[in-house]
Amino acid sequence: MKINKKVAFSETGFVYDTSTGDSYSLNPIGLEIIEYLRKGKDLDDIIKILLEKYEVSKTVLEKSLNDFISSLRTFKILIDE
Repeated sequence: MKINKKVAFSETGFVYDTSTGDSYSLNPIGLEIIEYLRKGKDLDDIIKILLEKYEVSKTVLEKSLNDFISSLRTFKILIDE
């Protein structure tokens, strides 16, 4: 899975899809996850990092991360290559 090259991100979490004109906003943790994906981290790596950084159960984190990834795919921000 990779970040769609037609999608631009700002430091503040503003997301703009240049191919559709759609825009979205990410909260700081969503933006943090995008940065990990850009660095080539897989979901297991991201889960480990976030579990060390935040007080959250693994079950809640996995569900929330999977929901977020699903949304990114739905909006074509993440694509499978």
